[in-house]
Amino acid sequence: MEDKPRIGVYVCHCGTNISATVDIDTVTSYARSLDSVVVAKDYRFMCSDPGQDLIKQDIRELGLNRVVVASCSPLMHEATFRRVCEEAGLNRYLFQMANIREHCSWVTENGKEATEKAKALINAAVRRVFYQEALEIPEIPVNPNTLIVGGGIAGIQAALEIANSGNKVYLVEREPSIGGHMIQLDKTFPTLDCSACIMTPKMSDVGSHPDIELMSYSEVEEVSGYVGNFKVRVRKKARYVDEKKCTSCGVCQEKCPWKAPSEFDAGIGERKAIYIPFPQAVPNIPVIDTETCVYFKTGKCRACEKFCEAKAIDFEQKDQYIELEVGNIIVATGYDVFDPSPIIQYGYGRYDNVITGIEFERMCNATGPTGGNIVLKGGSAPESIAIIHCVGSRDEHYHAYCSRVCCMYALKFAHLIKEKTDAEVYQMYIDMRCFGKAYEEFYQRIAEEGVKFVRGKVSEVTDQAINEEEKGKLILVVEDTLLGSVIRVPVDIVILATAIEARSDAEQVARLFSISRSADGFFLERHPKLDPVATMTDGIQVVGCCQGPKDIPDTVAQASAGAARVLAMISKGKVELEGITAVVDEEQCSGCKTCISLCPFNAISFDEEKKVSRINEALCKGCGTCVAACPSEAITQRHFTTEQIMAELEGVLV
Repeated sequence: MEDKPRIGVYVCHCGTNISATVDIDTVTSYARSLDSVVVAKDYRFMCSDPGQDLIKQDIRELGLNRVVVASCSPLMHEATFRRVCEEAGLNRYLFQMANIREHCSWVTENGKEATEKAKALINAAVRRVFYQEALEIPEIPVNPNTLIVGGGIAGIQAALEIANSGNKVYLVEREPSIGGHMIQLDKTFPTLDCSACIMTPKMSDVGSHPDIELMSYSEVEEVSGYVGNFKVRVRKKARYVDEKKCTSCGVCQEKCPWKAPSEFDAGIGERKAIYIPFPQAVPNIPVIDTETCVYFKTGKCRACEKFCEAKAIDFEQKDQYIELEVGNIIVATGYDVFDPSPIIQYGYGRYDNVITGIEFERMCNATGPTGGNIVLKGGSAPESIAIIHCVGSRDEHYHAYCSRVCCMYALKFAHLIKEKTDAEVYQMYIDMRCFGKAYEEFYQRIAEEGVKFVRGKVSEVTDQAINEEEKGKLILVVEDTLLGSVIRVPVDIVILATAIEARSDAEQVARLFSISRSADGFFLERHPKLDPVATMTDGIQVVGCCQGPKDIPDTVAQASAGAARVLAMISKGKVELEGITAVVDEEQCSGCKTCISLCPFNAISFDEEKKVSRINEALCKGCGTCVAACPSEAITQRHFTTEQIMAELEGVLV
């Protein structure tokens, strides 16, 4: 250590958050008595401008080369005080924070005990900062290209925001067309806009944008690198149609004799073995489903090829692998719709006229299998329809969380049914959650349209009639909590307002991009309130429903936020890396490779020539896993050396 430490200690009152319990004068006086402490002061709000100026002034005038602030959680203001030190010419890593709010004043009403603990924490911080060293803050350039994974409304919005600034975007979508779940919808609440009418212009913009390279029917296979410099391998699946030759005339679909359930129509309609998912698809190029196509099964047919005048059908086409280099990645992979089959008491899959919300969307849509007519399986008009809320949501057996959109789309369904039929509509709900702008007003509007609301959880859907009125009907057995009795409601159609859930491949995607998942299966953000877009892997953002259930406005807002985060990094042109990383002592490394398999960030590689491990500082997050696991004690972690940690422990225990 070149210079003798000159430490300044600053104790914050935090208004009365700390001072109401901790004796500030006693703590400050104690700090002055500690070894190498040159000055100790207290202030009402250390994070305020006057509090910050106080620290800067002392660094310059008293020659401080270490600073300790005793205040709130480092999560709140460590970055603030590090910046203060740097503005006064002191390396940010020569600062240490002692948390005497959350760890002292907020956890006890005993002033004496809180004061003693505050003194111990300050002593620990002072002893630790004594051994702290200035660290370099490396910077790396940022590749201005961005990869967006997922072509629903979240991916589309983010892509347009970034591309409209003149930066290159690669938009990868696993389905044959972009659009996601939103393009399947009939109308959107609460404005009742036609979903396709507001979505297709954006889809068209993506398809024709000069700075967006749309890679539909493609999947990300491999991701390596680090923030600012990712390398990505994408598999572009064979469509068996030459995109450059195809004119989208539709003759191949007309002539194809083979059919399969339509994924776009949620299985209630059919498509051909060669198909375009829906009329407004982008790109508007067909794809051959090899699972359905008879040629791929038997080697016979090829009707599509015979009738294609453009000679665009290519049965020899192979998957292509494309290497991309990007600086940032936005994950917008969306959600799955909960399959209600396991809730056997609702009869989904057993009764023809028990359908899910997404199936009703396609039935109600003018481009759907029924031409927008709401009908029973046999084709007749319904006299009564029930909508069951919270199917798979708010249920500890399936998903404990609220899916947020179900109440509102159930209300929307009621309006569409009333608009198109003379049927009675029943809403079977637990609580009505109308949380967004104009949502409560929409609820009131639907209530005034004559919809019947039954507050209670449906225990069973059955076809076992007990009187003439129930014959030929589906009967809902429900406990009406407002009436305080069990009632039976006979209807023709039951619509299940199913939950939003994490995609079935979320775990594989999380591993691919080195991001985490929360207990509910959705991707985990860095902070639920202060940083809901970033992940713990720098340079990778999560937006839309892959991060958690949300409606369209919130999805669009979050996608724009993710784009703004990317654009800020592109605009800066470089990114600062954390100085707190692990480092290998090559002379001590035995080459056992234990650290490589344990590193959660894939930051460690093996030098075959020297037979030692190497740490990529751009990938290392300073988690310390390798440090703890190294049997040779060859790995140390900057800013968390044994000397620093032991000094801190001794300070707490004195």
